[in-house]
Amino acid sequence: MQWSFRFVSGFLVIASIVGMAFALYLEHVQGLSPCPLCVFQRVGLMGLGFISLIALIHNPKSTVGKRIYALLGSLSILWSAGVAARHVWLQNLPPDQVPSCGPGLNYLIDALPLKSVLAQVLTGSGECAVIDWTFLGQSLPVWSLLFFVVLTVVSLWQLVRRYPTAAKAKK
Repeated sequence: MQWSFRFVSGFLVIASIVGMAFALYLEHVQGLSPCPLCVFQRVGLMGLGFISLIALIHNPKSTVGKRIYALLGSLSILWSAGVAARHVWLQNLPPDQVPSCGPGLNYLIDALPLKSVLAQVLTGSGECAVIDWTFLGQSLPVWSLLFFVVLTVVSLWQLVRRYPTAAKAKK
């Protein structure tokens, strides 16, 4: 069975919506405040969702167009996976090596240039090392990383797979 570009793009849109819905559920229903690294993970997931939605609607005919959408989606979700990996690393540091807590993300955005905000947030802080939610013995960043890795594999597959040519598609 050959999955169409549109089908896979739709899957990525739905997966992004489900991931964001779960994050918002944890924040607004369960009362878990997202740390700065969690917020940055969401940015990449939303990017994948928007790019995949545009790809789904546009459904380019050319292989080059499909690969451009897949590349952009892959880069977006790779961002989330990288930030989640950093988050997992911070949570597994010995307590004496955990960075101290810094000011909140809203303050950083108001007070510093964007480049400084990115640098400071990605280094992580003490609040990012706190484990306040687990499922089957694993923290939320571990589950997020697993989810992002699956979406990365699908996105990269969408990037490198062979698409039927127009002549083959008409048969």
